[in-house]
Amino acid sequence: MFYQYGYYPVIPQYWPMQQVQPLTRMEPESYKSLEEALKLIQEAVAGERHDEMFYDYLISVAPSAEDREIIESIRDDERKHNKMFRSIYRDITGKEISGAGNVAFEKPASYMAGIRQAFFGELAAVEKYRDIRAGLPSRYHRDMLYEIITDEQKHAAKYNYIMNADLRRQLKG
Repeated sequence: MFYQYGYYPVIPQYWPMQQVQPLTRMEPESYKSLEEALKLIQEAVAGERHDEMFYDYLISVAPSAEDREIIESIRDDERKHNKMFRSIYRDITGKEISGAGNVAFEKPASYMAGIRQAFFGELAAVEKYRDIRAGLPSRYHRDMLYEIITDEQKHAAKYNYIMNADLRRQLKG
């Protein structure tokens, strides 16, 4: 008897019983440790005051209302991320992360130098946050990191847009 590819008669009594082999070793839950993740969360939160000053500076010198709105939306997301990181840390450790004290802020050489710095900062954050995500034990907290990571990717795309808009302005003018 000929059957089309993928279609076979269902005759359960003739199917061999599938043998299930017991697992001989346990697979680790993640390839990063929780301790590594918590240390990286502390680092992410420690720079929040500097980042706030940096974004406020970029907003203050932005050449257009569109640039200001874009950077303000990024700054607001970063504030949300810091709250999420603090919440994750508190959920896992039962402790609060202390805020940074006095922070020295160095202005970038120019607005576009600051935009480039922010662009590469967002990309570096994605790499760091992937490591945090890999060390978190619960799906709930990993999902929070997924949101943060995708926001950081969105921010990099927005900074890329600003850099390209600046290039277009230079070519026109």
